[in-house]
Amino acid sequence: MADAIFMTAVGILALALLLAALRLAKGPWAIDRIVALDAMTILVVSGIAAFALISGRIIYIDVAMVYGLVGFAGVVALARYLEGGL
Repeated sequence: MADAIFMTAVGILALALLLAALRLAKGPWAIDRIVALDAMTILVVSGIAAFALISGRIIYIDVAMVYGLVGFAGVVALARYLEGGL
C-alpha cells in the first residue's frame, strides 16, 4: 500500500516537472521562466530525495541539498540581473 502511494507521488512529481518545463519554454516574460526554473529545481530536489528513499542510499540526500543550494543561488542571481542590480 505504501509503495503504491509512493509511486503515485513520484508520478505526480513527474507530471508537475513536465508542466513546469512547458512554462519554462512558453513563458511570455523572463520572470515566468525564472519562476518555472525555480519550480523545476524544487521538483528535481524532491525527485532526488525520492530516489534516495527508493535506493536506500543516504548520499543522494547530500546531492539534493547541494543541488538545491546551487539552484537557489542561480535563481537569486537571475532575479538580481533582471532587477538591474547585478
